[in-house]
Amino acid sequence: MGISGAITVFFNVIKAITIWDILDITIISYLIYKVITFVRKTNSTNIIKGIVLLIAVLWFSSILHLKVVNYLLSSAFEIGVVSVIVLFQPELRRILEQFGKSKFVGLFEKRVNPKNIESAITQTVIACRDLAKTKTGALIVFERMNNLDSYSRTGTIVDAAPSAELLKNIFYPNTPLHDGAVIMRDGRVAAAACMLPLSNNSNLSRDLGMRHRAGVGMSERTDAVVVIVSEETGSISVATEGMLKRHLTPQTFEKILHAELIKNDEPETKKKTKFSFLNIGDK
Repeated sequence: MGISGAITVFFNVIKAITIWDILDITIISYLIYKVITFVRKTNSTNIIKGIVLLIAVLWFSSILHLKVVNYLLSSAFEIGVVSVIVLFQPELRRILEQFGKSKFVGLFEKRVNPKNIESAITQTVIACRDLAKTKTGALIVFERMNNLDSYSRTGTIVDAAPSAELLKNIFYPNTPLHDGAVIMRDGRVAAAACMLPLSNNSNLSRDLGMRHRAGVGMSERTDAVVVIVSEETGSISVATEGMLKRHLTPQTFEKILHAELIKNDEPETKKKTKFSFLNIGDK
């Protein structure tokens, strides 16, 4: 087949592709991406390598007509599928929880005034800066797409406009609402003294306390952005998608909140307020 024949075949294949083929490829590509992401987050690379090796040996035993080996490997593979489900039960549960708690996008998505988010970020940064100076522990959760009603119900409903003074008063030691987390929704303080799930990640540093483990655990189970102020060191941390960024300066802290909470379709608002913390005088 010459070059012209190969080009003809290529264009015939292109013409035969339908919108459903493109959708099919897109879905499979997304699933492969999620599997790779899942493997990287759960540190299960060696387990996946073992599964791939088992499948390869099973395939070769079938080609070489090794009936006994093929039978044993097939039985082991069936048992292995169940074992993998049991082994990754916590991770699979988190995936299903995130899927079930996702809000409807599009027509059913509630529009939030970006100024409310800007105000919430600014007041949170001021409050956390002051709490860090006095080494007062704090745990603040910013809701995004995943609905956090089940966690809000474990605390006290507040539904108030955020202010630095309000947040500092909530976390002041021995006050009624200081023990637990504040949940922020649509730029408002939705609830306080909320209980969060602890992370079971064995790779977390041993010097992290319950507050940090709760923050990471919340970010593992939902898409929330979780802010933690340590009462031992006064350092500010942010947890997203199970990852913890520690020892943040107020400026870096504010930039992270903007990057995570301000939508990309609002560049002008983000641009104007990106360095708003630099205009806040030290108290």
